Amino acid sequence: MRRPFALLAGVLLVCALALPAAADGGDGVRGFTIKDPRITESSGLAASRLHPGIYWTHNDSGDGPYIYAVDGSTGKTVARVTLSGVGRPRDVEAISIGPGNQIYVGDIGDNLGGKWPYVWIYRLPEPKKLADRTIRATQYVVKYSDGPRNAESLVVDPRTGRPYIIDKNENGGHLYEGPARLSTSGANIFRPVAAVDLWATDAAISPDGRQLAVRGYFGGIYYDWNGGRIKRKGRLDVPLQGQGESVTYSIDGTRLLYGSEGADSPVQVKDAPGAKGDAKSPSASGSQGSSGSSGGSSGLKVGALAVAAAAAAVLGLRRLLRRN
Repeated sequence: MRRPFALLAGVLLVCALALPAAADGGDGVRGFTIKDPRITESSGLAASRLHPGIYWTHNDSGDGPYIYAVDGSTGKTVARVTLSGVGRPRDVEAISIGPGNQIYVGDIGDNLGGKWPYVWIYRLPEPKKLADRTIRATQYVVKYSDGPRNAESLVVDPRTGRPYIIDKNENGGHLYEGPARLSTSGANIFRPVAAVDLWATDAAISPDGRQLAVRGYFGGIYYDWNGGRIKRKGRLDVPLQGQGESVTYSIDGTRLLYGSEGADSPVQVKDAPGAKGDAKSPSASGSQGSSGSSGGSSGLKVGALAVAAAAAAVLGLRRLLRRN
């Protein structure tokens, strides 16, 4: 009977080590799965500061003027907010939260790469109470100084409130700077201020306003923010996902959460570069991506617990069979 037990123990051990451990940096930030069947094309992600543990997301296109508040501990939607006063969105691709808990929604997609002469940004106050409701949003017309383009990344400087867009270009794009204050009286012109060496699908600025994370389908880059005068620092450890189109910092800035389109889509966690306890801070020559949630010391702890549980199960079963 030794061989079957040895085989069983080996299988349990391999399974325990293969199971992805949920990342937890001591601040409650873990990976989760978006469970709402209405959310099948999650294309943006923003961590709420007003409601810690809540993440705002939205569908790509064809859904309507909705954003969803998802509980990061359960993956369930706790509120769907309907935006009024904005008409029917065309191709919503990004979401960001600026100063004063103002939510910015980027209806900035253009899959034909220049069909739309203008795109839109919607701004609304984050609700203090999470429940299904309708909130009136302010709509801003956006144009680029060098002509129409496709984009999926919208960030708002947490210090100044100035909005920025990164266009989506397979050969690399640019960071476009918007006006210091958006206006409803005419088009808001966004101008290129720096090159971005990535086919960008989303971006986020750290809560302290010091770091910019830009992700693509197969990797990511982080920059010193410098008030929009970015300086490249290194590569991000982006998990391999089916169609990775969203990223946000945790509210304390120590983690990056990466999301993907699709039903029951996973949101996976990695250490932010330079975060305390980040034993493998990515460098310019670092890995572009790896699957799974952030490992770290918590991953090792979870893995060790899983191995211990597997060993206990094997020993218990062996003793039971001996008694019988």
